[in-house]
Amino acid sequence: MTPCLIVGAGPYGLSLAAHLCAAGVEFRIVGTPMSPWLTAMPKGMCLKSEGFASTLFEPSGTFTLGMYCAEQNIPYKDIGLPIQATTFANYGRAFQSRFVPNLEDRLVVQVQRVDASFRVNLQDGGSIDAARVVIASGILPFAYIPPELAELPHSACSHSGEHHEVAQFAGREVVVVGAGASAMDVAAALHDSGARVTVITRRSSVRFQTPLGERSLFARIRAPMTPVGPGWKSVLCTRAPLLFRLMPDAFRTDVVRRYLGPAPAWFTRKAVEGHVPVLTGSRIIGATLDGARANLRLSRNGAVTTVSADHVIAATGYRVDVSRLDFLDRSVRTAVLCVDGSPRLSYHFESSVPGLYFIGTASANTFGPMLRFAYGAGFAARRLSRHLAADARAPVPSRSRLQTQTVAAGD
Repeated sequence: MTPCLIVGAGPYGLSLAAHLCAAGVEFRIVGTPMSPWLTAMPKGMCLKSEGFASTLFEPSGTFTLGMYCAEQNIPYKDIGLPIQATTFANYGRAFQSRFVPNLEDRLVVQVQRVDASFRVNLQDGGSIDAARVVIASGILPFAYIPPELAELPHSACSHSGEHHEVAQFAGREVVVVGAGASAMDVAAALHDSGARVTVITRRSSVRFQTPLGERSLFARIRAPMTPVGPGWKSVLCTRAPLLFRLMPDAFRTDVVRRYLGPAPAWFTRKAVEGHVPVLTGSRIIGATLDGARANLRLSRNGAVTTVSADHVIAATGYRVDVSRLDFLDRSVRTAVLCVDGSPRLSYHFESSVPGLYFIGTASANTFGPMLRFAYGAGFAARRLSRHLAADARAPVPSRSRLQTQTVAAGD
C-alpha cells in the first residue's frame, strides 16, 4: 500500500513531490514531466508569465528558472525578456531529475475506490494501490469548445491545446476563435506556417498586455507587482488564499472566471497586428459543415454574415469540470462534491472523497486565481506536504486491515 500517489508531473505535481522528498514522506508519482509545454503549445511559443514568476518550488528555493538559465547560458531576465516554453519545460525536467528522481513515466487510465483506499490502473497494465491520491493533472482535460461549434466534427474543429505543430495547415484557410493569449499564439504560428488565418472574437478589441519595463515608485505603490500581475487585487490573490476559501461560492466562482480576462502577451502583438485579420464584435450563432469546409454564421454589427474555412481552432480556454476527468472511475467522479464543476476542497486540498486531493487549476475555485498559475504551486506544495507529512506519522493500513475494518464497520 503506497501512502500517497501523485498523478501528474507538471509544476504542481513536481513541486509537491519535491517537498515530500525533503520531508521524508513515502510517496510515488506518475506522469510525463512537463509534457503539455512540449506537446500542447505552438512550437516556438513563449510564456505569458514573467521569468521571476515561472519557477518551480523545492524547500530550499534555490533552483529557480533564473539559476537554470545561468547554468545553461540561456539569456534571462526576471522581467521583460520572454521565456521560451521549451526552456521552461527543460527547466522542469532538470528540476525533476534533481528533486524527484523517483518519478515513473506512466499513464493513469483509471482511479477506482476500493474499500477505504484507491486502486490506480495504468496504461502499461500495472496498478498501484494507494491510501491517498493527489490529482495534479493540469488543464488539458478541461479544454472548452463552446456549444455553438458543437455541430462541427473534429476533422473541421479542434481546440488550440491540440496543436503543437501547425505546419499541416500551410496554404489552408483557418479561423481561430478567441481573443486571449492562446488565440494570438496559435494565430501567429499559423501565419508563420503559411496558413491564411482569421481571428474571430466577441470582444470589441484585442487587449494586449502592456510591457512592464521600469516602473515609477508611484506606479509600484498604486499597483504593486506580484507573480500573477500588478495590482492590489493580485496582492490579495497571492497572500490570502485561505481567506478566499471562506468567501461565498458565487463570489469565488465569479472572481476566478473574471480575473485578468483574455489578454495576449505584449510580445505577440507585432506577429499578429497587420498580418492577421481580426473580426471583433463577432458572435457565432451557428456552425455547419459544407463538404469538408466549416461555415460559421456570425452576428456582427447588427447583421448576419458567414465565414468559411478549412478548419476552425477554438482558442476558447479551459473550464474545470470534474466529470470530464475520464480516468476517475464514474463512482469516484459522482462522489466528488462540486461547485460549478470544480471540486469543493478542504483547507488541505482534500475533496469530499476521503483521501482524494486536487491541486492546480482544479483548486482555483477554492483558493483563488493564483492556483491557475505556476506560481500557485508553491502554496499548494507547502500546505499539502505539511498535511501529508502529519498523516504519514500514523501507519498506513494494509489492504487486509482495510477490508477487516470495512467488515467490522458493516457489522
